[in-house]
Amino acid sequence: MADGDLLDIGQLNLKKNDYSRLLFIVGVVGLVLCVLVGVIDAIGGFETGLMWIDWLAIGLMCLCGPYGFYTSYRYKKVLEIESRLPDFLRDVSEGGRFGMTLADSIKVSARGRYGRLTPEIQRMAAQIDWGVPATEAMKLFVDRVDTPLVRRMTTIVIKANEAGGNVADVLNMVAHDARETLLNRNERSIAMSTYTVVIYVAFAVFLATIFILNTTFLPQMVKAGTSISEGAEDIGGNIPVQVQSDVVPQINLIFFISVVIHAFGDGILAGVLQNGRIANGFRHSFIMLLIGLIGLRFV
Repeated sequence: MADGDLLDIGQLNLKKNDYSRLLFIVGVVGLVLCVLVGVIDAIGGFETGLMWIDWLAIGLMCLCGPYGFYTSYRYKKVLEIESRLPDFLRDVSEGGRFGMTLADSIKVSARGRYGRLTPEIQRMAAQIDWGVPATEAMKLFVDRVDTPLVRRMTTIVIKANEAGGNVADVLNMVAHDARETLLNRNERSIAMSTYTVVIYVAFAVFLATIFILNTTFLPQMVKAGTSISEGAEDIGGNIPVQVQSDVVPQINLIFFISVVIHAFGDGILAGVLQNGRIANGFRHSFIMLLIGLIGLRFV
């Protein structure tokens, strides 16, 4: 191989860009800025027409929205990649049964279609064509994809190939194990989705209850308090039982605070129940915060 054609191993180890940390930092900055605006507004620095709790809700949405949806998108891609891994391992195993080496089996299997996994397999086959050993190409593949299932299964294959013996049997066993793992995870996801729906329904009922209290019960309290006060002035006496209508704004504020707390906490709980990831719960928190803000402020 000529000097100009020497393989640059560093170029083969390029990882895909991950913006989750950057989005989280931007979200934290947005939360801090919204809190500062809310504090300045609360002390009378300037009038924005919103309360400090509104700014806190908007800040939490800035934190949860971009980061939550981006991490959920990346997690969905991981699931799509892992779902096709058993098919790839099975095809490589079949090549080994016909007497092919691991490198030849990978190159032949790269002609297949494995969804989002296809480009990475084709890149791995190209690296083998360029002279990279099969085990090194698989390590680079793991570094690029870097999902728990891919790392675990590929590590087993690499160790089996380095130890010698019948790699085809190991590949077949690993493919079967990966398929069983995916089936168990899908069953758990389906079972947990019911609890996620329950959380959304409970939040909707809680929000509807507060909306009814704000639109019917509390206005009637204000009206009753005004009527009693006017009646007391007309008769020129004191009424022993009075309705404290001046506490209604504080009650409204407490209701809104409870909605924000429930939306943020229930969203995280929904994400943890769905797939055991707090980051995925940020997406649900954003949705619930948006529903709560629209339901209590703009409806």
